[in-house]
Amino acid sequence: MYSVLRTGLPRTYCRYISYRKNSSDVYFSPQSKANPSTSSSPRLSAELQACLDSAIRVDQAGEVAANWIYRGQMAVLANDKDAGPIIQDMWDQEKKHLAVMNKLQIQHNVRPTILWEAAKVAGFGLGAVTAFMGKEAAMACTEAVETVIGEHYDDQLKELDSLPSSHPSIPLLREVIKEFRDDELEHLDTAVAHNAQRAPAHALLSAVVGAGCKVAIELCKRL
Repeated sequence: MYSVLRTGLPRTYCRYISYRKNSSDVYFSPQSKANPSTSSSPRLSAELQACLDSAIRVDQAGEVAANWIYRGQMAVLANDKDAGPIIQDMWDQEKKHLAVMNKLQIQHNVRPTILWEAAKVAGFGLGAVTAFMGKEAAMACTEAVETVIGEHYDDQLKELDSLPSSHPSIPLLREVIKEFRDDELEHLDTAVAHNAQRAPAHALLSAVVGAGCKVAIELCKRL
C-alpha cells in the first residue's frame, strides 16, 4: 500500500472548505470512511488501471507544484496589500485540492511520482522568481500555468470516459476533476483581471512557463 508523502504543508489541513457545495467536500465528511465512493477502488484491467494511476499521479504532482508556486510567491509578496491577499486566496484553494488528491492517491493505492521533491523545488523557484519580477509577473505565471492545467483537465476527462461508472468512486473522481478544473480557470481569470498581461515580456514568460508545465505533466504521468 502506498502512503502519502510529506508535502511541507500542515498535515492537519482541512480548514479550507469552499462555501459552495463541491463534489470534493465528501472527502472531508465524517462518514467518508464508510462511503464506498471515497473509501474503495474498482477492480480494473491492467490498461484501465494504468489510466487511473496516471491521472491521479499527475494531478497530485500538479497540486504539489501549485502549492509550492504560491508558497514561493508569498515568500516575496506576502506584505503586498494588493497581491498578497489574492495569492493567499488562490493558495488556500490549492491546499484543499492537494488534500483531496492525497486522499485519492491513498484510496486508489497509486504510487506517487518520484518527482515529488523536484516539483516542490521547481514550484517554489518559479513562484519566487516571478514574484521578484513584480506582482504582474506573478499573475502572468498563474495565467500561464492555469491555461495549461485547464487544457490538461479537459483532456483527462475524455480519457477517464473509458473507466467504468459502475463503481461509485469513478463518477465522483470525474466530478472532482471538473470542480478542480473550474477552480483553476477561476484562478486564470483572477490573474488576468489583476494585470497578468502587463507583465514584462508577457508573451515570452507565458510561453516558457506553459512549455515547462507541459513537460512536467508528461513526466509525472510516467515517473
